[in-house]
Amino acid sequence: MKYKKLGRTGIDVSVVGLGTWAYGNDYWGRVQDAESIDTIHRAVDRGITLIDTAPAYGAGHAEEIVGRAIKGLREKVVVSTKCGTVRKSDRKFYRDLRPATIRAEIEASLRRLEVESIDIYLLHWPDASTPLEETIGEMARLKKEGKFRHFGVSNFEAPAIEKIGSLIEVACVQPHHSILFREREALLAYCAAHDIGVMTYGTLAGGLLSGKFKEQPRFPEGDDRGIFYSFFRDPLWQKSAAMVEEIRRIAEARGKPLSQLAINWAIRSGPAASVLVGAKQPAQVEENAASADWELTSEELALIDAAYERLFRT
Repeated sequence: MKYKKLGRTGIDVSVVGLGTWAYGNDYWGRVQDAESIDTIHRAVDRGITLIDTAPAYGAGHAEEIVGRAIKGLREKVVVSTKCGTVRKSDRKFYRDLRPATIRAEIEASLRRLEVESIDIYLLHWPDASTPLEETIGEMARLKKEGKFRHFGVSNFEAPAIEKIGSLIEVACVQPHHSILFREREALLAYCAAHDIGVMTYGTLAGGLLSGKFKEQPRFPEGDDRGIFYSFFRDPLWQKSAAMVEEIRRIAEARGKPLSQLAINWAIRSGPAASVLVGAKQPAQVEENAASADWELTSEELALIDAAYERLFRT
């Protein structure tokens, strides 16, 4: 495993991080809690130090699983979680960054994770109904109280981050970024220019970049990847499937799994200190971790970029 500094935080994180949305048991199909815990343990064994979660993942269930898994391992992991996306009984998400909500959420997260302080605490999504000054004021108070070490945002654009940065130090940004989704390249450039730490998500595009979908999938009830990721739906499906075939040839020529190529590309394609990848089983996290053990060549990167330009931007 390789490690990078996360912006100005002084924290070293593994270039491959572990995303835990699937452990919520609500949007990615069912997984067994015991297997989720085994997967986290295998990730730590393979040198993965960054574990990212959120209370929105299974209404806190994923955080509980992470908390159970990291008992006795606290000094080996960097824990990132979020606030402001509230899950209700109707399985819908509501954005709420009011100070009282944030305070209640962080107390609940600390309890579920069974930690005294969260390493990286992120605003999950913008909340247009709450004045930003109120939200950041509460975050500053929580940081001063020692509830978390470093503040960050997920799914915010550069103008908002710049405004937030005038109120509190933004140590980390978490945007969506993958071979199939490059709409945050300007944001990544902004973060690089301002030495803001970056951890990207969506690295395998909901599993599409694992190469296992030969035909347009119809997900079973309880697996809502087809809703969250537009690649699985028309009109993007045909372009996405064609892109997968383009990079499959590169992976086969290199003798590497397609998923590793996608992860390796994400590691090399921008300023991210860590790229988050989900894994439901120990074998999957083993394969993901091995993505850091080799590098795509400049020629291979050029081929991937040329295919993307041809399929998505012409």
